[in-house]
Order: sequence, then C-alpha cells, then structure tokens
Amino acid sequence: MKDYASISLQQLAERIASRDVTVEAVAHAAIDRINTLEPEVRAWQYFDPAQVLEQARRLDAQPSTGLLHGLPVGVKDLMDTADMPTTYGSPIYHDHHPTVDAACVGMTRNAGALLVGKTVTTEFATFHAGPTRNPRAAEPYTPGGSSSGSAAAVACGMVPVAFGTQTAGSIVRPAAFCGVVGYKPTYGTLPLAGIKSLAISLDTVGVLTRTVADAAFFVGALAQLPLSSSLATSNPKGLRVGIVRTPHWDRASASTRAAMAHAAQLLESSGAILRDVTLPAPCDVLNAAQITIMAYEAAAAFAPERASQADGFSPSFASLLEEGCRIGGQRYFDAQALAATARAKLVTIFESVDLLLAPSTEGEAPAGLAATGDPVFNRMWTLLGNPCVHVPLGGGEHGLPIGVTLIGARWADDRVLAAASELERAFAAAD
Repeated sequence: MKDYASISLQQLAERIASRDVTVEAVAHAAIDRINTLEPEVRAWQYFDPAQVLEQARRLDAQPSTGLLHGLPVGVKDLMDTADMPTTYGSPIYHDHHPTVDAACVGMTRNAGALLVGKTVTTEFATFHAGPTRNPRAAEPYTPGGSSSGSAAAVACGMVPVAFGTQTAGSIVRPAAFCGVVGYKPTYGTLPLAGIKSLAISLDTVGVLTRTVADAAFFVGALAQLPLSSSLATSNPKGLRVGIVRTPHWDRASASTRAAMAHAAQLLESSGAILRDVTLPAPCDVLNAAQITIMAYEAAAAFAPERASQADGFSPSFASLLEEGCRIGGQRYFDAQALAATARAKLVTIFESVDLLLAPSTEGEAPAGLAATGDPVFNRMWTLLGNPCVHVPLGGGEHGLPIGVTLIGARWADDRVLAAASELERAFAAAD
C-alpha cells in the first residue's frame, strides 16, 4: 500500500469493506514500516509480525465485524491484552501475561480492528521515561509521556491510530511534542476496566491520530457516538471561542505564545468570535489539587506492589507513592471538593463561550530522553474532566512541533472535535 502512511481511517475502512484492499496487505504495510523505522524510534514494547499477519488473515476470512474492520491500532502497554504481554512500563511486570483484554481493547477487537502490538509507556504512566525517541527530530528528543510509543508510532506512520491514557498530560503532551492529534475525551467516555490504574478519578482513555477526523471516527465507533457526523455538519461562523492563557502563562515559551496567536487568528478568519476569558479563582490552584489527588490515589492503587516489590520502582515513582502516603484523607477530600467547585463554575463559563483555546505545552519537546516534559498546561483540564483536542500547528522556533488545545464543555465532545477539525483545515489552507 503506497498510501498506507497518509490515507484516512475512514477511507481505509471503506477500501477494506469493499475488498479493494485486503487486511493482509494493510498488515504487510504496517510491518514493513515498523521494521524500517523501529530500530531508531523504539515505539514498541511488543511487536510480533507473525501474530499480526495471523490476525489479518483471520479478518480477511470473515465478513466485516464492525466499523473498524481491518484497521491497524497500537495499544498502549498500560492496557491488558489476552494475547500479548503487558508490562505497564515496569520491570516488576516484565513477564506479565493477562488472560483477559482491557475493556477498550476488547471493544476494539469486537469492532474488527487489527491490533498491531503494544506501544511503550513510561513506568506506570508516570514520568520515568522509556526508550522511545521523538521521530520528528534528528537528535534524541523526548516524545513526551506517558503515551510515548503511541505518539511516536502515529507520528512516523507505523499505525494511523493508537490508544493513549491521560492522568495529568499523557495524551496531549506527547501529541504536541510529536506533531499529531491528541484527543482526550470527556472523563468516562471509554472504560477503564483492565487498564493499570494510577489515579482512578483522573485516568482517561483517549487516542493519538494523524487527523481530527481519524480521532472522531475511531472514538465515535467505540463509544457509539456520531462524532464523525458532527465534523461534516459543523459551521465555524459565530463560534464563540474563549482564549484562556491559564494561571501558568508565564511558563509559555515564545513558540507557545506564537501558536496561541496563530490559532486565534485562524479561528477568527473562519468566522469565530473571540474573547479573552479569565478562569474563576479556584482554577488558580487546580494543578496543585491534581497533584494531590494523583499522588493520594496512586499510593492506594500501588499498595500491593509497594509492600512486596518496591525494589522494582524507579526513584521517581517511589517518591510519588511516598508523597501520596503522607497526604491524608482530609487533604484529599479538600482537593476533590475544590475540583467540584471549579467544575461548577466552569459550567457558567461555557454559557458564554462554546469552547476554550489554551496552550498544550510550555514549548517544543525538550532535548534528551531522560525526562518527558512538564504537564503544567494539562493538569487542570484532566482534573476537570473536560474533552480536550490537541491540534498541531506546524513547527516552533527550533523547528519541532507545536500546537494548541481546544477544550469543550463536559459531554460536548462533538463540538470541540468539530472546532478542532476547522482549525486543522484552516491551518492546512494557510500553510
């Protein structure tokens, strides 16, 4: 398949359904691309070409089983898979073989997808980096985390879509650093069962894709939502966009500030109505609340490993759990109450605007592989549970990818995806 690395998911699904292309041909295209690029990128924790081809032949031998029939998908190695090992990015689980798929993986199989393999995650979806390199840079640069392998695999065309999870900034940040679309749906849209929990009230399943349309098509198919239809019928004229620089604007680089200004100009030229929005006072300390909640819930989630296998933790993960053990229930309750208050106040904000425009990252990907970047611009949106879409907007001052995040009201994923698609279109037309 000459166009494997560029064809849209929906187009590929249609070609497979009409038998213009076989799933086996798609599998060979994926395998060839991975074999060529993987020695340098190192996006995969587990990849078995023979297993991929066996799946493909099985899918070709049966009628279409769902909207995703034959579509190649990368699965973050935080998600259990019944036919592949699952390490959660930790040596503690180096030989772990689940017997049941995570719910979102099972849904993807049931929809007919071709599961290509397991993409690298940072340790338990936190900050201890894996081996993956950012494919957009000649020298070693981080791909971001924790969905490192998923972002890198999509960015270099190994697969058109890969699962990610976000507890702080683990979908949006790697999407930004690798120059792909990152879609974190409204909290709870896709199920968490069978995914190694870090912080149960924050963990959110989403995707990394080449285009907004691909993200809408894939998640829409799994969640039984007409997200693709919302893109086709959207009209940006009169769209009310609130520009939110967040309480952390002083951390934004020149590239991030330029991307925000560019996105605002593109949206306004498409007919949107822009206004500056100042978030209500509780939002000023939401990042601190998110850190508290994440540490407290992580300490509870990893109590078994901490009791028996703590020597397998990295120093940074051990420190996170120690911090969580010191927090105490009342401080945790206070952080959750603050988040609830902020959510209620944000509902009022969305009465005057349709969506928000905010930074995705401090700037371009940091050099080196030791750290995955700071989720300073992502934490609050994950805590609030709002849908977020990172839209790439070309390169920053050093030539690495940069972009912005569009945020919608909870359960208004269709609206924010439609706006993100329009921003993506406007950028492509102006480029």
